[in-house]
This record gives sequence, C-alpha cells and structure tokens, in this order.
Amino acid sequence: MIKRVLSLLTALGALVATLVFLPAATASAATCAPAWNSSSVYWGGNSASYNGHNWSAKWWTQNEKPGTVDVWADQGTCGTSGGGTDPGLPNPSGFVVSEAQFNQMFPNRNSFYTYSGLTAALSAYPGFAKTGSDTVKKQEAAAFLANVSHETGGLVHIVEQNTANYPHYCDTSQSYGCPAGQAAYYGRGPIQLSWNFNYKAAGDALGIDLLGNPWQVEQNAAIAWKTGLWYWNTQSGPGTMTPHNAMVNSAGFGQTIRSINGSIECNGGNPAQVQSRIDKYRAFVQILGTTPGSNLSC
Repeated sequence: MIKRVLSLLTALGALVATLVFLPAATASAATCAPAWNSSSVYWGGNSASYNGHNWSAKWWTQNEKPGTVDVWADQGTCGTSGGGTDPGLPNPSGFVVSEAQFNQMFPNRNSFYTYSGLTAALSAYPGFAKTGSDTVKKQEAAAFLANVSHETGGLVHIVEQNTANYPHYCDTSQSYGCPAGQAAYYGRGPIQLSWNFNYKAAGDALGIDLLGNPWQVEQNAAIAWKTGLWYWNTQSGPGTMTPHNAMVNSAGFGQTIRSINGSIECNGGNPAQVQSRIDKYRAFVQILGTTPGSNLSC
C-alpha cells in the first residue's frame, strides 16, 4: 500500500513538474486599428495605430501624435492581421515602407498618388530600396520620398503649378521635336518630369510612349511613380552620380539633392530649400526607425 502511494506521488510530482516547466503560450498581438493620420479628427474612445501600438483617444484630438501627448492612452502592441497596418512592420510586398508609414509621411496627399501605384512601379527598378543593409534600404526609400515630398508639396501637386513655364520645356534642337505640342512637356509626377528629351528618354526606358502622350504621367499613378524611379535610378542630372548610387554607396543624402537641382540649390544656391529637403528626410528616416547617415547637405 505504501509503495503504491509513493508511486502515485512520484507520478503526480512528475506531472506537476511537466506542467510547471511547459513553455508559456505566446500571446498573439492585437489587431492594429487604422493607422493614425495627422489630418483626421478623433473623438474620445476612437482608436488608431502608431509605431506598432494601438492607442485610444481620451477626448477630441487632431494632429496630436500618439505617445507625445496625454490625450492618447496606450493600448499595447498590435500586429498586422485584420484592420490597420502596423507602421513599424514591413509591407508584405517587400517594400521597406508600409502603407501606414506612407500615409503618415503624406497625410494630405492627393488621392492620385496611391501607395498601390508606388508598389506597382517598383518592379521597373528592382534594386531600389532593396540594395545593401536594412539601414541603407530604409535610407534610400526615405531619401527618395523626401525629395518627392519637396517637389510636390507633400504629394499634393500632380503637375507644375506655374503654367507660364509650360511652353519653355520644348527643346526644338532634338530631332524628334515636340509631337505633343510645344507646351506639353511641363513638370508632372513625383519628381516633376519635364522637357521633351526627358519624356523621350523615360518613355524609351520604360517602354511607354511618353513623348507622344506625356499626359499619361498625370493620368496613371503607376506610370507617374515609374518616371520618378527612372530619374532616381538612372539619371545624374546636374550631379555626378544617380541618387540611387548616392544612397547605396554612402555618398549621402546631399548628393541626391545635387543630382536633382544642382547649383540651383547646392553650393549656397538656395540653402533654405536644401534645409527643407534635409528636414523632411530626417522626419522620414525617423518614421522608418533608422538613422539619416552623414553628408546630408550639398
């Protein structure tokens, strides 16, 4: 009888030990609420996600970033299933900027500039934001989007606003001329592509007739983004390297400014504009959770 009790106690002890040392089940992260937007109005009890956390508004708020003011209550970490997209996690497409982060960067953007248009355009230049370390990838994406933001007023403008400039972008010395009309080659899209020779070169590279129909850049979001990526990845402009090479070879953000606007802004040409680009770049790398690197100015 005593042996039977001891055997029972031994078995029970082994069971308890097993139960005690079983690894705790990993709790799944809560579903993310829709991403916080600086232009949206939130009332008490409304939810938003920001930097991988869900937040609940205590009272009416607008343009008050979660985590920086008392109006928001932290509801804990969240994942990417269901409603919103966690701004701190990469997009399933492989792009280092998630849709929530994109929306955070451009809270007042024109609806023309869709995130899906951007991700659809990435296939044209597979090395963009996918070259080097994770830090370099994020820095390049932030650099491109910072310059884009500067060129378009935060992705607000699709076309150049000064219509008086429109007739000036036809270089008649080119053999192919300006078949769409002398005033048809004004700035369009995220990098504000302009001049007949740039439309010709971009169209040839992308397999799209942009010389004959430049309006495609203001009518199709994916084409618009592709023209911006074409310039970024293949053109040195007034600089000495492409913006892509500047970022992946550690030349620094300043060289991307030089490749886009050269002495118009660099070398003291317009220091306020240079600083505006730098400030935007710093803000974007912070959103992406990385550092800006060196050589920010030109």
